[in-house]
Amino acid sequence: MDPSAREPLVRKTSSSYRTFPQSISRRLDQEYLRSLHNQRLYLAVFAAVLGNFSFGFALVYPSPVIPALEAHPSPALRLDQHTASWFGSVFTLGAAAGGLSAMLLNDRLGRKLSIMFSALPSAAGYALMAGAQGFGMLLLGRVLTGFAGGVTSASIPVYISEISHPGVRGMLGACPQLMAVLGSLVLYALGKYLRLVLDWRWLAVAGEVPVLAMIVLLCFMPNSPRFLLSQGKEDEAMASLCWLRGSDTDYAQEYEQIKDSVRKQSQRVSCAEIKDPFIYKPLLIAVGMRFLQQLSGVTCVLVYLQPIFKKTSVILEPEYDAALVGLVRLFSVAIAAVSMDKAGRKILLFVSAGVMLVSNLTMGVYILFVPASQNGTIANKTLVSSTNLPAEPTSYITLIPLLAAMFFIMGYAMGWGPITWLLMSEILPLKARGVASGLCVVVSWLTAFTLTQFFLRVVVAFGLEVPFLFFAVICAGNILFTGCCVPETKGRSLEQIEAFFRTGRRSFMR
Repeated sequence: MDPSAREPLVRKTSSSYRTFPQSISRRLDQEYLRSLHNQRLYLAVFAAVLGNFSFGFALVYPSPVIPALEAHPSPALRLDQHTASWFGSVFTLGAAAGGLSAMLLNDRLGRKLSIMFSALPSAAGYALMAGAQGFGMLLLGRVLTGFAGGVTSASIPVYISEISHPGVRGMLGACPQLMAVLGSLVLYALGKYLRLVLDWRWLAVAGEVPVLAMIVLLCFMPNSPRFLLSQGKEDEAMASLCWLRGSDTDYAQEYEQIKDSVRKQSQRVSCAEIKDPFIYKPLLIAVGMRFLQQLSGVTCVLVYLQPIFKKTSVILEPEYDAALVGLVRLFSVAIAAVSMDKAGRKILLFVSAGVMLVSNLTMGVYILFVPASQNGTIANKTLVSSTNLPAEPTSYITLIPLLAAMFFIMGYAMGWGPITWLLMSEILPLKARGVASGLCVVVSWLTAFTLTQFFLRVVVAFGLEVPFLFFAVICAGNILFTGCCVPETKGRSLEQIEAFFRTGRRSFMR
């Protein structure tokens, strides 16, 4: 056949070939946009992430309180190096216990009720710290608020991933971290204000507010459609998805996809099934990311932020330094939320780990090589019980620790902060999601407990530079782990991600 005769046929075929007719494609695009803009979805996410606000508030509670309790007139409440270490670290032990509990609660009560359940220990913990008459009450309050944080850490990301539309799941998946950062920032601001006009106990009273708001709002929110289907509640699942997407969208098609995915999976994962790559590969990736996230040193830096700034003698007051770092963290998480569904998860993880590596290395080298007479660290041998030690800045070189901390938190908040939680909820299969997310939280907070417990001891024995140099080495490992192990999940439905791990075919991720 003559090529010139075949050319019009080729042009006609290629130009007329479409997956859908143009009118149907336009209608599907309009329904897609309507489902993205349904305000009820964002209201449900906001109600849930109030738990993360409380978590962020409770996590950094020791930062402004430790200096106040070091100088407390009552011996029963006064902190020394040993008690301050326990006051800072015991929260993570409670969080690990909360993660263990979430392994049962997520599958028995459901994601939403698990989040609501966390309000009970959280409210009780804040009440104990507000009325503390001794160190024991302070510790118990920290354990209870940590327990609540462990439950919410395991439940909220899963709840958000299961109710979110794939087009905004990255942005909404960053909201837990965003609210945790906002909670920390509010704590720093209140710590500065209340220190001037009120007693430190009012910080614990303020922590009750988001807890009460969360439990009231969640009473009106639906449960996860995937969880409801796993419990055989098909009518409730359909109503939940309709509420989340809008009645004028094609939610029925998404419902059938979710239903088909749930039908293929049993209710509980068995021990024998753990050997299946479909189960153990995403589980190892999720656990590995949580382990490396904590080893990068973020919890130690956040918990002991003001004492670190005090000992490195930054030119501003430690309270202002902490607030600046909190603002940078908030801004960085907002950038991650906006860019996650555009740039992708992996590129942000690479950038995040690189920035943290440089920042930790800068902090360690600064403390190691800048003379104590210039950086005011008094040989960097302690972070607490230092009210009588001079910490006056001698030059603008003392801005280096502040800038290093700001860039460290910026790097963490752009990637390894929000994305590790998001990926945990995205890649874990539905049948193991409740148990596996709890396991990830346990590993995360046991690691954080160990680090925060030994951080001060390492500083006393070897100097403040040693932990930061160790954290830098871990951040280099984070880069290698991201390149070798972490899949890109941008724009993929949870069902596509499960199909990828089930078959190993990358075509499902395209």
